[in-house]
Amino acid sequence: MPNIAIIGSGPKGIYTLKGLIGSDTPLSITVYEANADPGKGTPYHPRANDRAMLANIASIELPPVGESLVSWLRRKTPAELALLGVPVETIGEREFYPRVVLGEYFQSQLQGLLAKAIDRGHVINIKANHRVVDIALGEADIAVKVQKADGAQSHQAFDHVVMATGHDWPETTETKPGFYISPWPAANLDTIGDVSVGVLGTSLSGIDAVVSVTTSHGSFMLDEAGLLQYHTSAADDFHITMMSRKGLLPEADFYCTVPYVPTTIFTERAVDELIETKPDRLLDELFDLFRAQLFADDPQYAEHIGLGMLMVETVADAYFADRETYDPFTWASLNLGDAKMNKASRTTVAWRYSILRMHEVLLRAVPHFCENDLKRFHKYFKTLFVDDYATVPHQSIERLLALHRAGRLSVLKLGSEYTLDSDKVERGAVIDIGGEKHTFKAFIDATGQQAVSAWDVPFPSLIRQGAVREALTQTTSSALAAKEDTEMIATGGIDLDSQFRPRFEKPLCHNLYCVSIPFLLHKLPFVQGITSAAELGDIVASAILTEINGPSTSAGAQITNNLMRSSVRAGHT
Repeated sequence: MPNIAIIGSGPKGIYTLKGLIGSDTPLSITVYEANADPGKGTPYHPRANDRAMLANIASIELPPVGESLVSWLRRKTPAELALLGVPVETIGEREFYPRVVLGEYFQSQLQGLLAKAIDRGHVINIKANHRVVDIALGEADIAVKVQKADGAQSHQAFDHVVMATGHDWPETTETKPGFYISPWPAANLDTIGDVSVGVLGTSLSGIDAVVSVTTSHGSFMLDEAGLLQYHTSAADDFHITMMSRKGLLPEADFYCTVPYVPTTIFTERAVDELIETKPDRLLDELFDLFRAQLFADDPQYAEHIGLGMLMVETVADAYFADRETYDPFTWASLNLGDAKMNKASRTTVAWRYSILRMHEVLLRAVPHFCENDLKRFHKYFKTLFVDDYATVPHQSIERLLALHRAGRLSVLKLGSEYTLDSDKVERGAVIDIGGEKHTFKAFIDATGQQAVSAWDVPFPSLIRQGAVREALTQTTSSALAAKEDTEMIATGGIDLDSQFRPRFEKPLCHNLYCVSIPFLLHKLPFVQGITSAAELGDIVASAILTEINGPSTSAGAQITNNLMRSSVRAGHT
């Protein structure tokens, strides 16, 4: 039997397994999971998350494994739903659920895949409490070194290996008293007392940190008018300050048509043509397409922000301008009201939907940017797309507003010239903004998963063998040259081919696949979330089955594009 290893049993590992077991050729598949309970994934595991933390992907957007999330929930008894914290009346395709509910869903779906795999003649081994500590490429196979919970180590060789290790959170988060480099695991934050708390980041990760800390000090309850209120007996010193460069809160999830209506101007075909014909000014040409599409979809909004006079470097400022004139909580309240009314009336805001659909198509072009365009994209243009798609559940905004009304939450605008110092204080950290100091007895970095370098791969043999290197980008100076003369420079992440295999020239096995998010973000900045996990799993499973069976019999042969040159729905975790 072809022998395949999947490292990680979270969503990417599960969707990869789903694709593989569609093979008519019997396979031997081993799934390694460092935790004791395979299938839940780090972002949805109860040991990492407070039960009040919400996922920000609606049921309608979550790609089914064996069944949809809603169907799975509706099969539960009232008692089971109560344990999950899901009232039966809230189950619906456009609703959001606690992160731990998604963990239970994925674990259940993994069990369903195992039963299906056995029926199809596959041999599946799920190895819990097995942490992969090294990977070494041979000429014809790949050796995997594994450490068990008792410390014992073993080796096994495979024909194909998939790195689906997912999020990379540090094991120790409180690196000095009162200073946390991550909000996960959430239980670590329970030790924070009635003190001033700083949270770096105002996105869903920041909200997770706020919710975790505040639910350990009090509770959220509806008042007689149906308005969410926060109640606590904590001392007056207990106060949380969320902070970011712009000092803005994320917006509430907005109603739109799913599946998405195709774009008419900013299309895959148009983007692909620019990749081929305008490599020297690709980003600016794409911006012209972006501008044309937004004018076509919502001319009133385009005129309002002065889109006709904007450039790559100025469009984000215009996009955020209205929000920056308001107090963040006032804007959040107004935006939440609009979002609720639009959901009730099934009204789609045209400009929001336009940007949401375009970010998927734009992802095709990012790996083809020259060095200067890649820097400009990350610094100026990416921000508005991230803000548009990374909206949060309505309940998350309601909680922030309740905390603010209770006098327990504020937002601080950092700007670009601030300093963070945790060394000169006994606990927590100090933020200095132009000489104005803000001291926090507890400080949480909640900026989320960051892009990492190829040299951060946790498998030393891959680095020693030269099997991983940083992703390459054509330099600015040679962008006008013919393609065969273009000079390339290493800029970050892992250099991968179209099937997510590391590029190298040595005579070693090429059947290693990397779909670990931190190593993809440099060139695929929107590739976080469950929908991306599903597409990554499809791509890798297709590539493996094509290698085993040939293109005509591969279960994934219908996939003609991939995340390097395809649309992606980035439903962020």
